[in-house]
This record gives sequence, structure tokens and C-alpha cells, in this order.
Amino acid sequence: MTARFLTLADVAETLNISASQTYALVRSGELPAIKVGGRGQWRVEASALEDYIARMYDQTRSFIANNPVDEETTT
Repeated sequence: MTARFLTLADVAETLNISASQTYALVRSGELPAIKVGGRGQWRVEASALEDYIARMYDQTRSFIANNPVDEETTT
């Protein structure tokens, strides 16, 4: 059974980013998360992470479409 919730460390590993970058995504609201337990541990729902990844793919496609590569600068 796949876990419903991921720790910030799990998310950081999945996205191959630092723990502080993951925390910043959560605190900014860009990546939805909840605080659970007496110590307020952050958890990200696996589906929310998948939605975030899909949004980033959409944003990247849009960026590429609006910012074509100039062949002269890449050769």
C-alpha cells in the first residue's frame, strides 16, 4: 500500500531538492501541506505532490512556448 502522506524529506528526495527548498514551497502555499501531531510535523498528500508536479510541467511547457531558443546562442 502506498502512503497517503509524505514527509518533507520524502518530498525533497522525490523532487531532488533540499529540505529548505521543500519547506519554502510549503510555506509559500505553492505546495499544499498540513501540520499534524503535537510537534506540528508537516505532511504533503501524495496526490498534492503529483498535482504540483503536473503544474510545473504545464508552467515549463508554457515557458518554453513563450521563450523559444535562439539557435545562434546555443551553437
